[in-house]
Amino acid sequence: MVESTAALVAQLQGTTAIVVAILISAGALGTALGFAILGGKFLEGAARQPEMVPMLQVKMFIIAGLLDAVSMIGVGIALYFTFASPFLAELLKHV
Repeated sequence: MVESTAALVAQLQGTTAIVVAILISAGALGTALGFAILGGKFLEGAARQPEMVPMLQVKMFIIAGLLDAVSMIGVGIALYFTFASPFLAELLKHV
């Protein structure tokens, strides 16, 4: 019984580590693509209408902050899964 419980806990923690890695890497990839698209569109807009650069720059920084916030939320969820795993608590209730 103890061996099977230990094996289940090890499998759950291993799977959680993989999911956390996917979660953080997906957030990083999404943020990188978002910044690339945002920067490209900003440069296009600035090249077309140079007089609009200050307004476009303010909007770009606001969107950049929101892009960073999305990846930080992903990191927070990943840390929650890593250190206070609700899955592990639920598994140990049933064992």
